[in-house]
Amino acid sequence: MKIVKVTLPNGMVVSCLQKHEVPIVNLEIQGYLSNGLRLKPGGTVLDVGAHVGLFTLGAYEHCERNLNVYAFEPAQATFELLRLNLGRYDQNEQLKAFPFGLSSSCETVSFAYYPRATSLSTAYPNEEADLKMAKEATLNNIIYLDQAPLLLRCLRWLPSFLRGLILHYPLKRTLYLETVTCQMQTLSQFLRDHRIDRIDLLKVDAEKSELEIFRGIEAQDWPKIQQVVVDVHDLDHRLEAITTLLQKYGLREIGVGQPPTLQNSEIFTVHAMRR
Repeated sequence: MKIVKVTLPNGMVVSCLQKHEVPIVNLEIQGYLSNGLRLKPGGTVLDVGAHVGLFTLGAYEHCERNLNVYAFEPAQATFELLRLNLGRYDQNEQLKAFPFGLSSSCETVSFAYYPRATSLSTAYPNEEADLKMAKEATLNNIIYLDQAPLLLRCLRWLPSFLRGLILHYPLKRTLYLETVTCQMQTLSQFLRDHRIDRIDLLKVDAEKSELEIFRGIEAQDWPKIQQVVVDVHDLDHRLEAITTLLQKYGLREIGVGQPPTLQNSEIFTVHAMRR
């Protein structure tokens, strides 16, 4: 696929495969640094599920381009774009990209890669659920994106069943799936390998893999994590499981919300920090 460039509202330019994804993902991450979370220059961030680097670059700019970020992206095609985008702005070799994901064990997994919707790529594909989520995300986001095509913006005035029918086949075509092989590592193993003793913010947006990521953190490493922001797919009571786990290890200032762009979905954003 052809690589295209998109200019963000802050003036940064990013390379991607699907131009329409960038403003949607960028809109979703705006709320990550909220609910009391603070990020200062010189801090350390782990960006798990970095995609093409929008959160990493936004946090880097927020911290006056003085931030240590370890960004993870398991899908090879997306990783190459992440490395390209971080390299474009990394002034002091502070933005590091890694071609693997984090999980509960070190292993090789089959990964569902959506070349026409790369941000939805997942280790846990479910055609019906993924299509439903794509419909909700499309309808929610077109209200907030001025650049959405006029035809899409007009859909919000139609009855919900009619909107779903109109979007069904175009989105089903968009969710064309390719199976790729990806490497996984545990967060604790990564911290040992890179001698990291403090994480100012752990950001997780891993498309249904979030609970497995937290299960890959050993007890002695939890105190290193000062703040967490994670998108949780509330399947099988996963939201309760994750908030309970965060509280168990001292991240007790917890906020759970659902931004306007994710209304009526099973996705919730959880903010947590140490007192």
